Amino acid sequence: MQRKRRSTMEAINLKSYVLVTGGSGGIGSAVCRLCPSYDLTPIIGFNNNATSAKVIAKETKGFAVRIDMSDNNSIMKAVEFIRGKIESSGSLTAVVLGASPPPALEPFLKISSKQLSHQMNVNLIGPNLLLQNLVRHFFRKNKSGTIVGVLTEAIGSEDRPPSTGMGSYIIAKTALKGLLSVCSAEYPWLKMRTVSPGFTKTPMLDVFDKRYLEIANAKTPIAEPEDVANLIINKIVL
Repeated sequence: MQRKRRSTMEAINLKSYVLVTGGSGGIGSAVCRLCPSYDLTPIIGFNNNATSAKVIAKETKGFAVRIDMSDNNSIMKAVEFIRGKIESSGSLTAVVLGASPPPALEPFLKISSKQLSHQMNVNLIGPNLLLQNLVRHFFRKNKSGTIVGVLTEAIGSEDRPPSTGMGSYIIAKTALKGLLSVCSAEYPWLKMRTVSPGFTKTPMLDVFDKRYLEIANAKTPIAEPEDVANLIINKIVL
């Protein structure tokens, strides 16, 4: 009986972890801070902002890990670090693919190979490698897991064309959507979800002209990071 009670208690105390790439950014940090309210423990993936990531980790009782989504070596090191960190304390429940460079504001004829390559590395090639390893080392074991891709309203829809003037960003986000579709087709037991926010009050808006943002805000109010974070958390828990 004593051994059975101990096993039950251990199971109760196991944590459900959520990896958030771009976890120290505007939307990512809001997601991480929401996690404890839903009994989720965030893994704060960051690239440059280690100080912010560590502050969020302390607030949420999660932990931070450096993941440069444009660097394959960094991604593999992060996966190994996460494996060692959580193998005895819980399981990876979900990943939020939130890391992204800001859009380069250029018309189609001025999209450079460098701009496009950077966007594709962070929004497609990096996520592809990360998801392969998360499926292999975490999700496939229990045939469960949630993947939330943060896309953008700017990619358009069947009824609305994509936005103009930020082509490399939109191309890369559209490619991420395709990656998630392929992964979902091969692993139907994964819960694959996306969110497509419009303008959100994060540092990414710094690339836009202030007057343009004022006009956009008058038409459709610019969202708070917490609004988008709530959408993302709901994709995980519902």
